[in-house]
Amino acid sequence: MELSNIILSIDVGTQSIRAVLFDLKGHILEIAKTEIEPYYSDKPGWAEQEPDYFWEKLSETTQQLFETAPNFKSQITVVTLTTQRGTVINLDREGKPLRPAMIWLDQRQAEATHFPNRLTKMGLGIMKLKESVIQSVKNGECNWIKQNQPEIWEKTAKYLFLSGFLTYKLIGQYSDSVANIVGYVPFDYKKQQWAKDHDIISKMFPIERSKLPSLVKPSELLGTISKEASLQTGIPEGLPLIAAAADKASEVLGSGVIAPEVACLSYGTTATVQTVQKQYVEVLNFLPPYPGAIFNTYHTEIMIYRGFWMINWFKKQFGHREKRISKKTGIPSEQLFDDMIKDIPPGSMGLTLQPYWSPGVRKPGTEAKGAIIGFGDVHTRAHIYRAILEGLAYALKEGLQRTEKKTHTKIRKIIVSGGGSQSEMAMQLTADIFDLPVEKPSLYETSALGAAINAAMGMGYFETYEQAIAAMCHTGKTYYPIPANRDLYKKLYHRIYKKMYGRLRRLYHEIRDITGYPE
Repeated sequence: MELSNIILSIDVGTQSIRAVLFDLKGHILEIAKTEIEPYYSDKPGWAEQEPDYFWEKLSETTQQLFETAPNFKSQITVVTLTTQRGTVINLDREGKPLRPAMIWLDQRQAEATHFPNRLTKMGLGIMKLKESVIQSVKNGECNWIKQNQPEIWEKTAKYLFLSGFLTYKLIGQYSDSVANIVGYVPFDYKKQQWAKDHDIISKMFPIERSKLPSLVKPSELLGTISKEASLQTGIPEGLPLIAAAADKASEVLGSGVIAPEVACLSYGTTATVQTVQKQYVEVLNFLPPYPGAIFNTYHTEIMIYRGFWMINWFKKQFGHREKRISKKTGIPSEQLFDDMIKDIPPGSMGLTLQPYWSPGVRKPGTEAKGAIIGFGDVHTRAHIYRAILEGLAYALKEGLQRTEKKTHTKIRKIIVSGGGSQSEMAMQLTADIFDLPVEKPSLYETSALGAAINAAMGMGYFETYEQAIAAMCHTGKTYYPIPANRDLYKKLYHRIYKKMYGRLRRLYHEIRDITGYPE
């Protein structure tokens, strides 16, 4: 097949790395996927991985791609990259890692000793921001490294996100996309640039400017593939590397979401609900909207930290039979789990789940824990599985309602991406719980597609993002609310789910006081 203007999009996620070849109609010409070990943990709550491991697995994935589709290699005109957010790496002056990467799942906490001082605490207290600021300072990986590994920080020449590290490996320059800067660094999210030294965020995360990469806008040129990178990855030397965005922002763009009245649900390892705004709006105080894949747009986001990780947890603990059948028959496990709950009625016969399965959840509270109530002798593991799906949808609906209130924008449609979108049952109950039409993109690889759209715009293949989306994004299936299910879920959401946290909060505090978990 003779093609031209093929885009190589590399997607480095939490659990796998994908190298995808797209044409300008958004069709996948070829894909290679490599499963990766998300992290290792030397201590409880720690999540680390060797930086070079990501590079080695990226190279392995692209080499595999070219072995499978050698004829496409000469037709690639541009490369782009999207990665997991919030994973940080320290490099020395030679560009070599000084310590393992701290993965975004890492839960260690720094001491809030350098900031804020007593006077600042008083001011923040008046503005009801003290708790949020102190918690952010504690979450800052740079603060933990400074306090616990000062010799590492002293040797650190560059402090990068995973996106910046892999960009360096690809082009030999310390550069990154504005839309990749999501984390505890001195970044002005409103102006989408590094913060000034006197800004409060620079005091919270005091990182010398020389340690940070230069920034370019999404769809701008980062550099060209170096000779050394070409030898290791097989990517042709000299190809342009165009800036994209972090995986969640790329997922939104790849789902075709650019209008503020459309929400994007990501049913991934972390479940999120996002909207695209042209104005800076903080849905939660002191939690900034993140840079969008289109420069000067902002993504509001409400996050369920463990999200569809809970589905993997369930499968690992209770899904041995389905996994065994899937392996033997080749039937996708998602279909088998859907079959398992097809006869479970909406509402899971009263079983209601609160999906705060991870310590350190900022909202509704740091003491929050997971809960399932309503058990009876009729309930099986199938009821629990459906309750997990429903609980995640309840939590995201709560976040979306908060977003609507702050942005003064009524959501009229939802587009769902991520692994959970492969479940027919999950899609239908999402439509029922949100009482909105829910669309699924025609392809699963929406993060890679979003990055490819950035690359296409950077190369001038389209004049506007609207044109690019019309050409490259396609709807797979639309789900509509079933009235009887919608009415049942509305009662469960308002009369049960929304009251659970308030009723259980005191007990969560007691559990933490007695057991010390979460810290």
